Amino acid sequence: MTDEFDDDISVLYEGQISIRQTKHFEMWLSRLRDRRAQLRIGDRLRRLGDGHEGDAKPVGGGVQELRLHFSPGYRIYYMRQGDVLVILLIGGDKDSQPRDIAKARQLAREVNDGFGIDSV
Repeated sequence: MTDEFDDDISVLYEGQISIRQTKHFEMWLSRLRDRRAQLRIGDRLRRLGDGHEGDAKPVGGGVQELRLHFSPGYRIYYMRQGDVLVILLIGGDKDSQPRDIAKARQLAREVNDGFGIDSV
């Protein structure tokens, strides 16, 4: 990973698995109006960091969709790098799912290719 990469992806949680977030994910989470949902999402991400993946499925391009069964059906799109790192790409809900999956795949390609990281 380059220094540029490190500047654009910040550590969110360090457990069994290191959870890092892109600026896109950080912005999405901070813009949620529902504070209770923000707290529940944070709790769910801590469990992910402790190795409990839960209701997740692959959506292609190395991207996983973590489904959260509250509010409007939040979704978190992430990728794994090895056994110890998860990168949160973007978040959304059931209504924005197709658009969010496409964006998550694009971000995953940028992370994997090691270029275009400024947009991540």
